[in-house]
Amino acid sequence: MVQHLHSLENLYLPRVSQYRFCQIMIENLPKLREEIKEISMSDLKDFLESIRKHSDRIGETAMKQAQQQKTFSTTLQKQNNLNYGRNMHLGRSRILESKNEITLKRTFEDDDEHEEEVLTAQDLVDFSPVYRCLHIYSVLGDGEIFENYYRKQRRKQARLVLQPQSSMHETVEGYRRYFSQIVGFFVVEDHILHVTQGLVTRTYTDELWNMALSKIIAVLRTHSSYCSDPDLVLELKNLIVVFADTLQGYGFPVNRLFDLLFEIRDQYNETLLKKWSGLFRDIFEADNYSPIPIANEEEYKIVISKFPFQDPELDKQSFPKKLPMSQSVPQIYIQVKEFIYASLKFSESLHRSSTEIDDMLRKSTNLLLTRTLSSCLQNLIKKPHIGLTELVQIIINTTHLEQACKYLEDFISNITNISQVSVHTARLYGLSTFKRKLKQKYQSLSTILLKRP
Repeated sequence: MVQHLHSLENLYLPRVSQYRFCQIMIENLPKLREEIKEISMSDLKDFLESIRKHSDRIGETAMKQAQQQKTFSTTLQKQNNLNYGRNMHLGRSRILESKNEITLKRTFEDDDEHEEEVLTAQDLVDFSPVYRCLHIYSVLGDGEIFENYYRKQRRKQARLVLQPQSSMHETVEGYRRYFSQIVGFFVVEDHILHVTQGLVTRTYTDELWNMALSKIIAVLRTHSSYCSDPDLVLELKNLIVVFADTLQGYGFPVNRLFDLLFEIRDQYNETLLKKWSGLFRDIFEADNYSPIPIANEEEYKIVISKFPFQDPELDKQSFPKKLPMSQSVPQIYIQVKEFIYASLKFSESLHRSSTEIDDMLRKSTNLLLTRTLSSCLQNLIKKPHIGLTELVQIIINTTHLEQACKYLEDFISNITNISQVSVHTARLYGLSTFKRKLKQKYQSLSTILLKRP
């Protein structure tokens, strides 16, 4: 219609302008143009409101697709026997354009066969108002006005999307909705970028993303610092990885998000250390500080399956017999291994090599041993119920825990597939510190023993 109006005004009416009715038409054309623009603008405002309401649904769909694509890529990687730790980056989602519709291709594996499911953005939002409004304003020579209006309104919506709820840090759903809204916003802008010419530009979307990224990082720093639950921090990490992979698939740089994950990893480790401090404390409280009695071979195998104990002289003795350490030693050893597994969970999907993961695990484990376990032992010997017999047993226990550290090194090497020969000496510094602290503790305990009657 607008095109016909344009032709009428510029081509046909000038030829018959001498007629009165044509003069009336010419006089009414500006009003008609404004009415058309108002109607199209009203439709655009409805579109913007619809986008605001459906942003989280669009983002949720895109994030699910990115997750499925990553799962599929991981499966292919394992099938092709690729090296562990190789960086995997989500390639840009394949864009299929048909009748002004953007489609996102989702590929997944089912019963060893490859299938495809194609979803359209129009399943959630009708983009025709923005196409129509852009066309009308362009034909009427006001394309720049429309572009400025659209970008201004979307910037306002971006600021709203980036504003989190105050209680977002309390549940994983709060974070998920926050990420979904942001992804939905940028999926729409990426769609507009590729199906229109000039309404938005790559420079515009990059500037918008850089602004958003700074805000997102500030928000996540603040809210993650409130979280004391390691499971929730771990879920947040997984959401950030999917969020980053999704937007990376649309061409947005996400390196700063992965840098942020290393900051959050420190927070995660702090929550783990706090949790394990409680576990260690409970183990020490429940210990009877007496050598572990072993009635038969079966009981002996059960204990050594949990703790790497070797003593040829004790092996020669007949049953029943006693192991030198008390029951807290194998329990502490098991919990240290559980801590390593928990720490490893955060390192997964961070696009880091096996060597870097190995380094992270050793550093976090050293913190557990030198700070948390050491602190628990120091608090233990201050307990009023710890007598002379218990102090001697604690000395024996710490000696066996010290000797078991080499097995923990082997354990980390096995799960990261990194040879200890290739590990830099500095990565064992924490372990050396732990041994020195144990010796200091031994001397301290010996002094206490000598002073006691």
